[in-house]
Amino acid sequence: MFRSLAIIIFVLSSLAAAQTADGVLATATGKTFKAVDLSSEVQAQFSNQKKALEDTRTQLLGQMIAEDLLDIEAKAAGSTRGKLIAAERAKVADPTAAQIQAVYVANQAALGSRSLADVKGEIVSFLRRDLEQKAVGDYIASLQTKYKYAVGKSINAPDLKLLDVIATLNGTQITAQQFETKNRLELNEFLHQTYEYVRNDLEIAILNALIAEEAKAKNVEPGAIIAAEVTDKLREFSDEERERLESGLMDRLFAKYQVKILLKEPPVIAQSISIDNEPSIGPANAPVTIVMFSDFQCPACSRTHPVLKRVMAGYPGKVRLIVRDYPLENIHANAFNAALAANAAAKQGKFVEYAEKLYANQDSLDKASLTKFAAELGLNAKQFEIDFSDAANAAEVKQDQADGDAHGVNSTPTVFVNGVKVHSISASAFRRAIDRALAK
Repeated sequence: MFRSLAIIIFVLSSLAAAQTADGVLATATGKTFKAVDLSSEVQAQFSNQKKALEDTRTQLLGQMIAEDLLDIEAKAAGSTRGKLIAAERAKVADPTAAQIQAVYVANQAALGSRSLADVKGEIVSFLRRDLEQKAVGDYIASLQTKYKYAVGKSINAPDLKLLDVIATLNGTQITAQQFETKNRLELNEFLHQTYEYVRNDLEIAILNALIAEEAKAKNVEPGAIIAAEVTDKLREFSDEERERLESGLMDRLFAKYQVKILLKEPPVIAQSISIDNEPSIGPANAPVTIVMFSDFQCPACSRTHPVLKRVMAGYPGKVRLIVRDYPLENIHANAFNAALAANAAAKQGKFVEYAEKLYANQDSLDKASLTKFAAELGLNAKQFEIDFSDAANAAEVKQDQADGDAHGVNSTPTVFVNGVKVHSISASAFRRAIDRALAK
């Protein structure tokens, strides 16, 4: 553990700076690609990634200190972190009728025909939000004084070592090692999100250059190449079909022009993710296991499911897909029940078919529709209802949610390949992750 954290500190302090140099990010036959070939927006992020990383580390340290302070105070007060924060927010007074009216009038064009009564709750929440954040911030500041918080060595120091003290709180020293251990997933996520953002833009730049090269060789406009390879081949006119055709064109041209991506990828973190008794697609003894934390009411999940299946088809017998439930109950009212229904269908051997029903009918996931889908698939209605309502079924979904939280899941879909998170939801990213897993 000590050795791996030392490596992480080195990477975090040097990786971003190393990639700001005007080096070659990719090559193709007769061509090189540098940061200047990226879009202006991505160029700005690419050149600013060292500061962005430092800002992220500073923010995470602030969150860590705040949580530690709240935990100390909660223990002393016989309370909980959540209750302490709720109490501070409750001290904020509701806005006056005049303030609410002023916001309503100022935003009437955007609100359209909605009455003040219809939107009053939203306006109150909007006006309270900043005041509540300030109240909590002031409370944390008072706890810093109460528990004698002192700053140590900068978390962004270039010579930071694991045992360096970065803060002292209530007489207890907090080391860089503790910070790295607690925040390793978040920091790795930041690095990979930046990498994927830049890589995606880089691949688009390469593809456009290669399409232009093909057009020049054939004495046609670039649009003619796109029409022949993508537009004219559309039959369903769906986003999935267009993405598949564009991905195929990119794969062919990248192979033809021997494209090599030289952009340095951050280190990966492999986690041990339980797959016991979970619905699966593919052979149980496959060398590669994909775990997808999914929400059946999530549009992105419905788009990702067929992409994964298509990618898996390119690795016959080598990949299996495990689906774990992560219903986002705060935004998807029917997601939890949909997960219960999918698990009930799995008990009768129809998980895949039922899941695809759910993905295809995301606007109709009420209980009556869930029962109708079961009937359409020929499931035993009585057994489906028993399994749907089984307390063990609900407990299993909640366990999936808890496991997702422990693995850093906070949105859907979140996909892991042999325990390594895939940070870009795309066919090419899935293939890269599978190829990496097979190469080990």
